[in-house]
Amino acid sequence: MTNQNEIVSIVTPLHNGEQYVAQTIDSVLSQTYQFWELIIVDDCSSDGGPDLVKEYMLRDSRIKLIESDTNSGPAISRNKAIEASNGKYIAFLDSDDLWTNDKLEVQINFMKANNAYFTFSYYDQIAEDGKFIKNVNNLPEKVDYLSSIKSNKIGCLTAVYDVAYFGKVYMEDIAKRQDYTLWLKLLKKVKNAYCVPKILAHYRIRENSVSSNKFKLVKFHWHIYRHIEGHSFIRSLYFISNYILVRIFNS
Repeated sequence: MTNQNEIVSIVTPLHNGEQYVAQTIDSVLSQTYQFWELIIVDDCSSDGGPDLVKEYMLRDSRIKLIESDTNSGPAISRNKAIEASNGKYIAFLDSDDLWTNDKLEVQINFMKANNAYFTFSYYDQIAEDGKFIKNVNNLPEKVDYLSSIKSNKIGCLTAVYDVAYFGKVYMEDIAKRQDYTLWLKLLKKVKNAYCVPKILAHYRIRENSVSSNKFKLVKFHWHIYRHIEGHSFIRSLYFISNYILVRIFNS
């Protein structure tokens, strides 16, 4: 059983996402779990994405749009949505990704049944045109801080955390891997994040995405280990070595 006290606040940053945002919103509208709010934060788009969102807002009052005055990047956009949220749960869905129609129902029921305050799930990867690439279903049953700092297994579009347990927790304002910094914060407050063993989302691989350049990601992980998490040079070197090895073996 669910009720309106169990609203899921869905966090969606938008920047020049006109091509895909309607599909993203449609995947939320199709949810079998009805108690949600979709908070879209437009980061100064120059295309018709915000106008599309406004059309949807006329059809469903659960859809909300925040328009930023300056371009601030995805971390700030997501944090604005978190700040404006009213839900018991926070979930994340970028403006080019999709959810299966049972995503929220399955995941919230899993969290309630298992007293899990931070969860993620299997997902699959799709191309820009929506064609299937591969399943990402080789994920562990649970992760903790140490395993996560060695190798992140949590896909942003699958993550849900319980605000009633954590309070509102925000992402670090860095150019890449903002979501990863949030997972590490949460895993300092709870022993494990638990995986829902079902594909509940579709992650779109885009050629020009901020996560497509794997070499640059090494630099951002090093910054997280040393300057955000505050680990020593030796421990950071150990963690970055793990990260690179995992990337090599999974490529």
